[in-house]
Amino acid sequence: MAFDIRRADEGDIPFVMATERGEGFAAVVGRWDEARHRAALADGEHAYFIGRKDGRPRGFVIFRSWNSSERVCLLKRIAVDRPGEGDGRLLLRAAVGAAFGETDVHRLWLGVFPDNARARRAYEACGFQAEGTARGSAFFDGRHRDELVMSLLRHEWLATRSEHPDASGNSP
Repeated sequence: MAFDIRRADEGDIPFVMATERGEGFAAVVGRWDEARHRAALADGEHAYFIGRKDGRPRGFVIFRSWNSSERVCLLKRIAVDRPGEGDGRLLLRAAVGAAFGETDVHRLWLGVFPDNARARRAYEACGFQAEGTARGSAFFDGRHRDELVMSLLRHEWLATRSEHPDASGNSP
């Protein structure tokens, strides 16, 4: 089954919104209204990607500080429409490849809720390393929550590329 990613456009917003509102995601995946997604998609600071398997959308990724002058980019949000089928890791690997391949980013980072073991395992499998806990840094679902900060540096990604073929199964 072929898996690929492409840049999202306004026509993808309904899919993104439906996916971020998937069953069980309320506690772990943020959600924005349509106006917020449209603004982020157009602001140049965010980059949206759609992951597809056999041509059908399966998930999305939102980056913030895309192509920043500091060369530090945040993986803001990632979600798939059918968790547990392996598409999340494929999407993550492809998105990380896009970030390092399309920009000169040095550091890619993210925040994950410490109790989200499934997501943490996926991030670690892609090379992200835990840095520490940012206490109360996420205002989510009406309350402040801790986030485990994880990051992946360009040289780490380059060193492990041959160990982790891209989504098509080809080594870079």
